[in-house]
Amino acid sequence: MDSNNMTGDSKAIVTNQTGIHEKLDEVVQKHLAHPFQKPYQAHTEQAFEEMDAFVQAFLTNNSAGEIILDACCGVGQSTRILAQQNPQALVIGVDKSAHRISRNVEGFSLEDGYQANNYHLVRADLNDFYRLVKAANWPVSKHYILYPNPWPKSKHLQRRWHGSAVFPQMTSIGNTLILRSNWLLYLQEFQQAAKQVALHGNISQVNSHDEVSTQPPLTPFEAKYQTSGQVCWQLILNR
Repeated sequence: MDSNNMTGDSKAIVTNQTGIHEKLDEVVQKHLAHPFQKPYQAHTEQAFEEMDAFVQAFLTNNSAGEIILDACCGVGQSTRILAQQNPQALVIGVDKSAHRISRNVEGFSLEDGYQANNYHLVRADLNDFYRLVKAANWPVSKHYILYPNPWPKSKHLQRRWHGSAVFPQMTSIGNTLILRSNWLLYLQEFQQAAKQVALHGNISQVNSHDEVSTQPPLTPFEAKYQTSGQVCWQLILNR
C-alpha cells in the first residue's frame, strides 16, 4: 500500500478466511520449538549498533527513563507523536524503507506542536532488529506495532507477524504491546497466538463506523481508514 496517497478512499480488507486460521497454533508452536537463527543482515547490524549507542547513553543519563519501540513506523508520524506524548522516554522508530523514514509527513510539521527531540528513526529489517534488541535486553516499556501489512490471503499466514519465525522474540520485547489494525481478524489471531507466550489482553475500537476518533490519528494510514468510514481496532497485551 502506498502511504503517499492518504485520501479517504481506502478499500476494506478482503480475505478468503472465515475465521482464525486453522493452522495458527501449529505454526506458533513450530516457531517456539525452533528458534529463528537466520544470519543478521549487515545493514541492520550497523543500524542497531547506532541505535544501541543512543539507548545506552540515554539510560546512563536517565535512570528512570523508558524506551518505547515503534515498529513498522513508516514515515515516522507515530514516532514523533509518541515522543511528544512521552517526554520522559526515548522513542525508537524502525522501518525497512529508507524512503519512508526520510521523507516529510504531509500536514505534519514542527509548527503543529510536535517539537519533540527524544526520538530516532532508523532503517532496519525488523526480523533482525527484534532479535538484536532481545539479545541486548533493552528495557522497553511499550512496543507499538501500528497497521502492519495484513497479508489477508490464507496462504500468507506466515507473512503476518503472529505467524512469522521471529514471533517469539518480538513478543518478548516490551512490558506492554500495542497493536492497531483495520482488520479485526488480524488482532484476534495475534491475541490467540500471544497466549502461547503468556501475553494477555483485550481488543477495543479506536473509532466507530463513520466516526473519527477524538484522538489525533497516530499514522497516515489510521487517518485514511477513519475518513473512509472503516473501524480501527486496538489490541493491548500485557505480561
